[in-house]
Amino acid sequence: MTGRTPRLSRLRRVVGEGRSSRSVGARGGRPRRRGTQPKVVALGGGMGLSASLAALRRITGDLTAVVTVADDGGSSGRLRDELGVLPPGDLRKALAALCGDDDWGQTWSRVIQHRFQSQGEMHGHAVGNLLIVALWEQLGDHVQALDLVGKLLGAHGRVLPMAAVPLELQALVKGHDPKRPDDVDTVCGQATVALTPGEVQSVHLVPHDPPAVPEAVEAVRDADWVVLGPGSWFSSVIPHLLVPELFDAVQETKARRVLSLNLVPQPGETEGFSPQRHLEVLGRHAPKLALDVVLADEAAVPDRDSLIDAAKRFGAAVELAPVARPDGTPRHDPELLAAAYDRIFRMHGRIGPWR
Repeated sequence: MTGRTPRLSRLRRVVGEGRSSRSVGARGGRPRRRGTQPKVVALGGGMGLSASLAALRRITGDLTAVVTVADDGGSSGRLRDELGVLPPGDLRKALAALCGDDDWGQTWSRVIQHRFQSQGEMHGHAVGNLLIVALWEQLGDHVQALDLVGKLLGAHGRVLPMAAVPLELQALVKGHDPKRPDDVDTVCGQATVALTPGEVQSVHLVPHDPPAVPEAVEAVRDADWVVLGPGSWFSSVIPHLLVPELFDAVQETKARRVLSLNLVPQPGETEGFSPQRHLEVLGRHAPKLALDVVLADEAAVPDRDSLIDAAKRFGAAVELAPVARPDGTPRHDPELLAAAYDRIFRMHGRIGPWR
């Protein structure tokens, strides 16, 4: 990229210093000794990944989010179309979820999530999207820029894109056109797939063999635990398994792998899906996938035996725990989800010296 100034070298030094820091977050984080906590990598996108990160940051300071980059709607889609950049929205949401509960963290979380309201071109753009894209253009490096934003926010973890190029999600959908309920059409774009009134049969990425971000692959291979889900099943969870280098890392890592199921089916995308059907769909897209644990909310599983049978096909045990918010809304409670993850990490194999 052109137009760089000498100040960029100082920015890179700041990023480097942030990477070498051993403290949890910034501004008052306690020193963390290497090996005292599990190394956790969370795969996903959108609000599902945010829920998982908000829980995981409560139990480990060695946390990396690997985020899907197929979003084509809203502010992200506009920036992607106009500038040819990775869609920043899900990356921004992950960074916001990693902000601390102190005044510094919560203030920055609100700032980067803030959307402008106007009658002009700025309407709907999120501050964090603009900040991330500006640093991408300044630094010419996706990872360095996201590390620098994380340092500014005092994020309790690291955020990485899963692929180095923008991706298009395409789906085969039965009944996408209500006037032709038996026809199967190819539907293009994550935003369209997520809201389809039809039944999603399968999804794939364009390009079909996208390059994974090397740091994301390295993080998965070096992890103690890899967490997949919750989130939009076809547009945020499955896409990670369609990036060949990333899927190979998930399969070959010595880490344990936990799949976190959604609390309820998603209107349009997984309407009417049972918990076990979520697993069946996952298996169709990644038949060689092996898992160690499937985590589900105990109140969201009407047929435990069927879920246990479905999980066995992946080599996984089922853990049921109350992880939904007590107010009845279909959202994960960060404290309850953190307790469930912590119990799983303690009970299902102690990978390193962190316990």
